Amino acid sequence: MTFIVVSPLSRIAEMAVRHKARDMISLIAKNQAFHRPGVIAVERHLTLGMNDIVFKGTGDLVAPDETHVRGIIDFAASWQQETPLLIHCWMGVSRSPAAALIAALSLAPDQSDETLARRLRAASPFATPNARLIEIGDALLGRSGRLVAAVRAIGRGADADGNAPFVLAIRDALAVDAAASRSI
Repeated sequence: MTFIVVSPLSRIAEMAVRHKARDMISLIAKNQAFHRPGVIAVERHLTLGMNDIVFKGTGDLVAPDETHVRGIIDFAASWQQETPLLIHCWMGVSRSPAAALIAALSLAPDQSDETLARRLRAASPFATPNARLIEIGDALLGRSGRLVAAVRAIGRGADADGNAPFVLAIRDALAVDAAASRSI
């Protein structure tokens, strides 16, 4: 089963090693200094400079935009899926869960947005996907508002301390099993 590891910045090295990740997306404030784990090659690391905000016009802060979301989609498409994809932001609760949903839907567009959002909530009671990233992802992936509605339906996550990495399967294991049994 292909999966995405979502992590706070403070635990990326541990998560990369534990899950044998070789590909990583960093959604971090512009010019935020951090060390890429040694197991992640520089050419398999995408850094997207943005703040965790939902609207433009907030001084020096960088709002997520279409370029960032296209970067997530394109990087996910280039991921070989032989090892997990590691996605992180500062706390692992807003930008990175949104990016994980976008990546999962870009790779498996036939799945239900509602089922994917519920799978996210089951994996992390703390995730509150960044609404701006979700709205842009919904539009770029042609979801017709389904992703936005699904994320709204799971609601805001519980308060978090930024120390709760989690794993999100690209597809629902039951749906994969059912499809496989129908094709046999």
